[in-house]
Amino acid sequence: MTTIEEITTIRRPFKAAAPTKEGPRSNRDIRVPRVQLIDETGANRGNVSIQEALQIAEDAGLDLVEISPNAEPPVCKITDLGKLKYASQKKAAEARKNQRVIEIKEIKMRPNIDTHDYETKMKAVRRFFEEGDKVKLTLRFRGREMAHLELGMELLNKVKAEVEGIAKVEAEPKLEGRQMMMVLSPK
Repeated sequence: MTTIEEITTIRRPFKAAAPTKEGPRSNRDIRVPRVQLIDETGANRGNVSIQEALQIAEDAGLDLVEISPNAEPPVCKITDLGKLKYASQKKAAEARKNQRVIEIKEIKMRPNIDTHDYETKMKAVRRFFEEGDKVKLTLRFRGREMAHLELGMELLNKVKAEVEGIAKVEAEPKLEGRQMMMVLSPK
């Protein structure tokens, strides 16, 4: 009689990494023997043991929060952790509200553009500069227009001269395949 041996492997369950806390370490998470302590009034209490600092914070009914972890010894302050987190969230929200993303707007032209079409495109270019956006001018050459690249260069130089007071050239006109491009940014 033949015996069939069954081989089983035991897999260990996947262990996720320990969750990391947001913000500064506080209270029992501070694992150093001595700290530089600043009390709730802002007075420097000097170099004290962690147990003494925790006791002072507990007596005040507040939290011991690590302000400068890389200092020697680390600087800790007695404060309300909830208020500290709230203030930092408000500060971050205010910073996000005030930031502006600069976009690159593209204006496409042809080398033999009509004067009215040119004026309309230039009106749009000026509006983009007023809004604080960069403008990428793209000139598209078709067929035999490639033989007259100087027309495209003249047109881009005309645009450059027209917006000289409100914009500066970020990328000089250059030819890439059948397109000539130039990037302008507001002053």
